[in-house]
Amino acid sequence: MGLEARGYEVRRAATGQAAIDAVTLESPELVVLDLGLPDIDGVEVCRRIRAWSAVPIIVLSADGAEDRKVGALDAGADDYVTKPFSMPELLARVRVALRHRSAPAHADDDAVFDVGDLHVDLAHHEVTVGGERVELTPKEFAFLALLARWPGRVLTHRTILQEVWGPDYGTETQYLRVYASQLRKKLGDDPTRPRLITEPGVGYRLVELEKDQPQ
Repeated sequence: MGLEARGYEVRRAATGQAAIDAVTLESPELVVLDLGLPDIDGVEVCRRIRAWSAVPIIVLSADGAEDRKVGALDAGADDYVTKPFSMPELLARVRVALRHRSAPAHADDDAVFDVGDLHVDLAHHEVTVGGERVELTPKEFAFLALLARWPGRVLTHRTILQEVWGPDYGTETQYLRVYASQLRKKLGDDPTRPRLITEPGVGYRLVELEKDQPQ
């Protein structure tokens, strides 16, 4: 798929079961999973891998339906790329997944998350951008902190609602639109290059702004 030409070592699996076996035996740093497998549905393969492994999973599929994307992400995929896609797009997603895989883990009680110049301190309930403190409401902070735990990863509407608002929520996506808009304003996001990205019909992701892309 062109990854080898960019210096990545690639192992291929032709079936879902072969992919599961390969992850078990070889412990790869990243899984690029095509949903169109001949034996096991790709979403189920993702679910089985995620049951015991934290390896980043990027899903590829020609099916761009929103419910299919949500299903893959809810099954544990970290990202979803719809065919056809460009190699630079896939490489960018691969770099993000590998970068965050290698990031040091934090204990939840005193966790500090840095996503570019965005700094989220859970213990002190503090957010700064470029060293400048940003005042957030409790729900805004919880929303941002959840995304900061998984930078670059798409979190579905249901996941965010249940983590931030509670298990009785899951369909109130209008809450998220309002809070995402408020967060972008408070973080000083450039509307043309926001760090808080909407994945239409699916959810949200928090990304690190490139160093050559000033706010």
